[in-house]
Amino acid sequence: MEICKSEWEDTDLILSLYDEAISLQRSKGTVQWPTIDRRLVEIEIQEGRQWKLLLKGEVACVWSVAYEDEQIWGPTLHEPSLFIHRIANHPSHRGKALVGVLVEWAKKYCLENDLRFIRLDTVGENQALIRLYTGYGFASLEPVWIKDPSNLPAHYAEDEVYLFEIDLGNDI
Repeated sequence: MEICKSEWEDTDLILSLYDEAISLQRSKGTVQWPTIDRRLVEIEIQEGRQWKLLLKGEVACVWSVAYEDEQIWGPTLHEPSLFIHRIANHPSHRGKALVGVLVEWAKKYCLENDLRFIRLDTVGENQALIRLYTGYGFASLEPVWIKDPSNLPAHYAEDEVYLFEIDLGNDI
């Protein structure tokens, strides 16, 4: 198993994994991501914020990171944080506890980079994701409505946003 930054040649695969995730969301009747824009993924790769987990050389999971997320989380500039977005597993690797692997990676990454919080969100009351995230140690915070979702993907205007965080506290 290896976790590393995504590369240009991963772009099509990343987009296909996002499309697969959208299909899964649709089949479960949960709030769906909009189609993910290629340019967004390319920018994240260029900035070193798009990551992948490899199992036996195959991309099993992808996600992006940010270091501030004021539109969703409010002003957290004084709270050094790693924000995780768009976790998508390859269909053949679902059910393999890869979110747990990602969380362990994120903890180590935060400790190495003096970041106190690991944060993520989901739109809508997706009980399966809430159980998954809290099962991996995330505290579930009060859901919020985004006041101005105009610069966010369209699904942020559809429902409440559920916020989750792990506070690494004195470990950093």
